[in-house]
Order: sequence, then structure tokens, then C-alpha cells
Amino acid sequence: MPNVSVFDVAGKKVSDLELDAAVFGIEPSVSAMHLVVVNYLANQRQGTQSTLTRSEVSGGGIKPWRQKGTGRARQGSTRAPHFTHGGIAHGPKPRTYGGSVNKKIRRLAMKSALSSKVAAEEMIVLDSLSLSEIKTKEVVKVLSNLETGKKVLIVLPEKNDVVYRSARNIPGVKTTLVNTLNVYDILNCDTMVVLKDAVAKIEEVYA
Repeated sequence: MPNVSVFDVAGKKVSDLELDAAVFGIEPSVSAMHLVVVNYLANQRQGTQSTLTRSEVSGGGIKPWRQKGTGRARQGSTRAPHFTHGGIAHGPKPRTYGGSVNKKIRRLAMKSALSSKVAAEEMIVLDSLSLSEIKTKEVVKVLSNLETGKKVLIVLPEKNDVVYRSARNIPGVKTTLVNTLNVYDILNCDTMVVLKDAVAKIEEVYA
């Protein structure tokens, strides 16, 4: 079973923690993580872009010139795509880009992402993180003590507005809850800081 060190806010090791091998110690599935990340990013797209076709642009109601005898090509409207101010041919229209991934693949991808972070030693377990007031400087100090990378994901076991509001202005730092944790955020960070209670909840959900 994989083991990690547990640190306090001062960056000092306080104990060791044995992780569940079924969640944090599997062989990562790159294909499953890729599938879930692509699906996640696709679902972030709003798909609200829209262009006007020749039937939607204003004007062009009258035939620009008679059918025969002018020497020019026959035209029925000045709003055809090849005219200036004409409609757009085959332009984008509102659509849904997202899809779905089955539950087995999603669970495999999550466990693969968590296992890859542990294997790369990019996951830090924090004993506790309690702030008496909203203070960005305090969170910066904690992250500095833990020697994290530039992009940090802080995983909380439950909602904590004081920690969230203290960390939200720090560039590259994101806070999330166990129930909103996703594969993209895990893979996108340099260091994953997980509270000890959050580790237990993750194991409870994915074991």
C-alpha cells in the first residue's frame, strides 16, 4: 500500500498515512483519463456561437437585375454568400458539444489521476487547515511552507468559506471539495494539497 507523509501548516511532518491501494495505488489508465478530460473540456463549451444564413440577413428581397440580356451571371438575391453583406454559408450555429462517459470509465479515470499524483510525489496531505479570519497571506504562507508548485489544487472535505475566500485571489491556486473533484483539475495542477479528512472521504467514495 502507498504511504505518504502528513504535514502541518508549518510544513513539518507529523505522521505517516497509509493510503488505500485500490484508489491511490493502481496502474494509471492513460486512455481513460484522456477520454474523461476531453469530455470535461467539451462540456465547458457554451456552443452559443451563431452566424446568419442568407435567409436570416436583412435585405435582398428583390432580384438585382433581370434574368437575361445583361451579360452578367443570373442572380436571385444580393444576400447570397458570394455577395458583400450576404449570408454565411455553412457557418456555426448553436449546438451542444458535450457528451457523457460511463460511470466505470469515470471512476477508473479518477483513481488513475489520484494514483499518478501519488506516484509522482505531487500529492501533499495536510493535517488540518483552519483560519480564524479571511487572510490571503496565511494561505500563501502555508503553501510556501509546504513548498508547492505554481499551480496548486487544495481539496477540502467540506465547504469552508474562510479558506476558499482566502485562497481565491492567489494566482494558480484553486480550492475544491471532495464531491466536486474532477480529473482535469487533478492533472492540471503541479501540486495537490489534500486535507487528511478529505483523503478518508475520497477513499470512502472510490474504494
